[in-house]
Amino acid sequence: MRAFRSWEDPLTVNAGFEYREEVGPQAAGRTALAWLSQRYRHSTEAAWRERIASGEVSVDGDVALAMDVLRPGQALVWSRPPWEEPAVPLGFAILHRDDHLLAIAKPRGLPSVPNGGFLEHTLLFRVRRLYPEAVPVHRLGRGTSGLVLFARTDAARRAVAAEWREGRVEKEYRALVSGRPALEAFTIDTPIGLVPHPRLGQVHAASSSGKAAVSRVRVLARRGGNTLVTVNIPTGRPHQIRIHLAAAGHPLVGDPLYVEGGLPGPDPGLPGEGGYRLHAYRLALAHPATGRRLELECPPPPELRD
Repeated sequence: MRAFRSWEDPLTVNAGFEYREEVGPQAAGRTALAWLSQRYRHSTEAAWRERIASGEVSVDGDVALAMDVLRPGQALVWSRPPWEEPAVPLGFAILHRDDHLLAIAKPRGLPSVPNGGFLEHTLLFRVRRLYPEAVPVHRLGRGTSGLVLFARTDAARRAVAAEWREGRVEKEYRALVSGRPALEAFTIDTPIGLVPHPRLGQVHAASSSGKAAVSRVRVLARRGGNTLVTVNIPTGRPHQIRIHLAAAGHPLVGDPLYVEGGLPGPDPGLPGEGGYRLHAYRLALAHPATGRRLELECPPPPELRD
């Protein structure tokens, strides 16, 4: 089943959003200004001072002051006014639909979930316009295209989550990498953990103290100085494919963040920035209601076809 859905909104201004958190150990004892400046690094301290002064921040329901000292258990809320979201592709295709699951083809450039200034210009928001009950059981990076699976019931979500934890979900991707791998097929098992990033504080990358991760790579086609590969990932660490291929000496063509070695470059971009070519091609798992094997595919874009 394939149905294409698209909305071209005349306005790109959303309805605003409330960012809520309970003051925990890291924030306790700090001023509202100091904590918010660290918590949301996308804005400067001056910007946070202005927001607090305009009454956008509250603590336990009262308008906060910049020098208010936070206490454990308090409710800290930033009521962000409506803002203009960046323009992104808003169309998507429905690859599979039944009473339990939805499989969606996400376009490259559309964020999966709200983050980084995106709220309504996300796949989750768009899908829920049609299916309010839908919950994504995994996500793709903004610059990654391909198949995203949604559960339509709590039972389906729990069943798929169990399949994922036990490593019974098959996940296959297509990627265009730089260089020409010496082997036609190889496995990468570089651990992945948090490392320093100059703009974000930390980002996932290759790390000897990180968590175990496995990627199985097979060459599909060699194109001059680049190579088209397929990648199966029994594990699912953040940015795993991008990190692993870079760690193996073959970063994704156009990746603004990861360079050879699997670490951020000397002047790294952000994880959500595009430019690279990565596509979630295939997903196979036991159907949560019938137990039968469900195999789903999302045709890759022209540059990732063999």
